[in-house]
Amino acid sequence: MDCFPSVKIPVYILVILFGMGSWVAINGMWVELPILVDQSPEGWSLPSYITIIAQIANVGPLLYILVNKVAPNEFNEKHGVFIIVVLGTTACLLLVFFWKDTSYVGGVKHSTGLLVSTFLLSLVDCTSSVVFLPYMSIFKPQYISALYIGEGLSGLVPSLVAIGQGVGKTICVNKTVNFTTNETEIVAEYNPPHFPVEDFFYFLFSIMIICGLAFSLLHYLPYCKEEHVSLNADVSSEVRFRNADSPSYSYSEFRNEESELQCSISVTDNSVVISRRKFITLLVQVAFINALTNGVLPSVSSYATIPYGDQAYHLSATLSSIANPLTCLVAFFLPVLSMWVIGSTVLTGFGIGIYVLIIAAESPTPPMAGEDIGAVIIVTASILVTALMTFSKVSIATVLRLRGRMALLWCGIVTQVGSAIGAILMFLIVNQLKLFHQKAACT
Repeated sequence: MDCFPSVKIPVYILVILFGMGSWVAINGMWVELPILVDQSPEGWSLPSYITIIAQIANVGPLLYILVNKVAPNEFNEKHGVFIIVVLGTTACLLLVFFWKDTSYVGGVKHSTGLLVSTFLLSLVDCTSSVVFLPYMSIFKPQYISALYIGEGLSGLVPSLVAIGQGVGKTICVNKTVNFTTNETEIVAEYNPPHFPVEDFFYFLFSIMIICGLAFSLLHYLPYCKEEHVSLNADVSSEVRFRNADSPSYSYSEFRNEESELQCSISVTDNSVVISRRKFITLLVQVAFINALTNGVLPSVSSYATIPYGDQAYHLSATLSSIANPLTCLVAFFLPVLSMWVIGSTVLTGFGIGIYVLIIAAESPTPPMAGEDIGAVIIVTASILVTALMTFSKVSIATVLRLRGRMALLWCGIVTQVGSAIGAILMFLIVNQLKLFHQKAACT
């Protein structure tokens, strides 16, 4: 018996579109920052506000978990997804009309319209980590990779739209800095965008609409419901998987020869027994992966790449965004259940991530700064760490998916905890301790 039958391509695509709604709003805010900071009273302090707001928004996952625990039969992932889609769509629409609105808070002028909308979007995206992933437990395991592809595209697609908008393109101009002495210096100025911020927010609004439509079809369309595990024709048999410590495996039926890790899957209750030690090990890996990829590396990426030139910076950001969904696709065709293989990819990815961190710490004059070979190495390192960590995330989620819904819920919780710890730690190191130094533009 094949435990992972072939997928239905239309359903797989719908899961991708559904997954795009998970982080598209906040990812869109980040790529639009060069325009937003130029028109907000906070200036370049705006990213710091967004970072803190995003962490405060983790109250959303906590509230969801509490409600789900108190009333599991009355409130589940289906209701959570519905609320996320409606709230996210509304917040994107509010951005279109109110992102320029300002008011005084404590005697200081702030972008209240933008910041309030950002909180709502952060609330939506943070909560999606503990809702979207557990929701996928009703689908066959191979659809997990589609959700992660969608999550990857939620960063790539807004980036491509922002590139078309001309975000981040600068010119170096000779500007007078002291009118008394006519002292001048060369400074960087952003080019005006090809289309307004409002249009970009309409784009985010449309993505959330598509996410909601995809969810509705996945949950209610009979064709899609055939891919729900509870409706699968094969659900009556019990299948055993090889010990996940073994580096070789297949998704076909075989018997577990080792007793330490029982991977017996009773498809009728959609669960798999994994030892507590292995389960905790996987969750710890998830926490570290997300701390690195969602907290540490995004905070230092500019410090690590800009010393090698603007092209290295843009190539690193763009190609890493492309590597994310592509790696998820690789994980679909080459799925991994082996604890040994997963641990190796995590360890290798961390090694490369530490290299990127060391290079960032050497900014603005890291080794081989301004040289082509240095640019090639740092861009390659950025792509590899993204690919390895993404592959590890998808593989771990696939293993946990076999253990059941609660395992995926814990995966989502740990994802947010790891991301929050990484982001807060780097916020303090970068903004308070100021241990990283940016290369000045136009030098």
